[in-house]
Amino acid sequence: MNVFAAEAQKRKRITKVQRFGRGDRSPLGTWFWEIDRVLLMLVAVLVGVGIVAVAAASPAAAVRYSGGTTTFPPLYYLYRQLVWLAVGLPVMLVVSMLPKDVARRLSIGGAAFFLLLLALVPVAGVEVNGAVRWIGVGFMQLQPSEFLKPLYVVALAWLLSLKAKDRTLPVGPLSAVLTGGIALLLMKQPDFGQTVIFLSIWVALLMLSGIAMRYLYALGALGLGGVVSAYLFYSVAHDRINKFITGNGDNYQTVSAHNTLVNGGLIGTGPGGGTMKFRLPEPHTDYIFSVIGEEFGLIACLAIAMVYLTIVVRVFIKLLDEEDEFLLLASAGLAVQFGMQALINMAVNVQIVPSKGMTLPFISYGGSSMLALSMGFGLLLAFTRRNPYLHRSPYVVKWSGGR
Repeated sequence: MNVFAAEAQKRKRITKVQRFGRGDRSPLGTWFWEIDRVLLMLVAVLVGVGIVAVAAASPAAAVRYSGGTTTFPPLYYLYRQLVWLAVGLPVMLVVSMLPKDVARRLSIGGAAFFLLLLALVPVAGVEVNGAVRWIGVGFMQLQPSEFLKPLYVVALAWLLSLKAKDRTLPVGPLSAVLTGGIALLLMKQPDFGQTVIFLSIWVALLMLSGIAMRYLYALGALGLGGVVSAYLFYSVAHDRINKFITGNGDNYQTVSAHNTLVNGGLIGTGPGGGTMKFRLPEPHTDYIFSVIGEEFGLIACLAIAMVYLTIVVRVFIKLLDEEDEFLLLASAGLAVQFGMQALINMAVNVQIVPSKGMTLPFISYGGSSMLALSMGFGLLLAFTRRNPYLHRSPYVVKWSGGR
């Protein structure tokens, strides 16, 4: 019996050593070796920065939203953000473990579901800060456009990838109808910022799918005409562009964000030392980048911008040798969506573009935003998963063209 017990203990020790080793063939072990651990580390950095940033912004948000008989504790929004992270991060990890074909099918079905919810927003939506973008009741409110973004990317990538199998399919016009319908629904809310992101993703994927240059020129002309038409006939765009260009009217949000951002100088006032943040309208969501600038300095803001840039560049470098049309388009589209959202938020905070109501990925407070971003980044991790040793093996047989 002692011999058998010793053998069992030896096998147990060997199993522990091999776990997450190159010989580990368990689903979790395979995922560990196939996942892009650098991307996982970078998003973990953003999550950590987000916890610190929300902790810094939470007292200002609590003061702003307290009043009458309602008083929020200083760290109220930090505690809620930790709850959303406890839900969102497992979602990201589970989605990243999905087989690529399963992730594609679930995304297409999810895109149809959230497109239906987006269409219901004008009828059953809830008004928040003058815009009707939310649907649901009480704690269960969600913003369909946030969840639709990553799922739309995957569905659009699948649609455009069909062209490689059958050149006669009218995937371009179909994608235009889909994107145009979403844009009209978003403009009705109104949500000009999300409209810009959806249209940017569409154009980027058309370019990557090999659309002819004459069509790109035509899209450029249509885009310019769309901006002019929005200025002339869309009151929301007209007012915001006028206020931004002339400086007249209510520019309190963007001016306050810029003043808060530069108040900390290069190294900031220190954690909890910011004072300008108490004047911000949304210090924990849209303008959290300015809070970071005040308390941690412009150097910290530059470092955060570099993290976002590194994520996008790394994804595109990984796709240089990708042969699957769908995986190429889906991964690139998800990277573009992620980068565009971060870019627009930071541009608003430094007064480069008008206010858009856009959160900073994995840093801003928000339930819908956190869950949608976790799902989207999980899909990006799933589509960029690769076996790092497959093509290094001397036993991989390569087709020589019959020679």
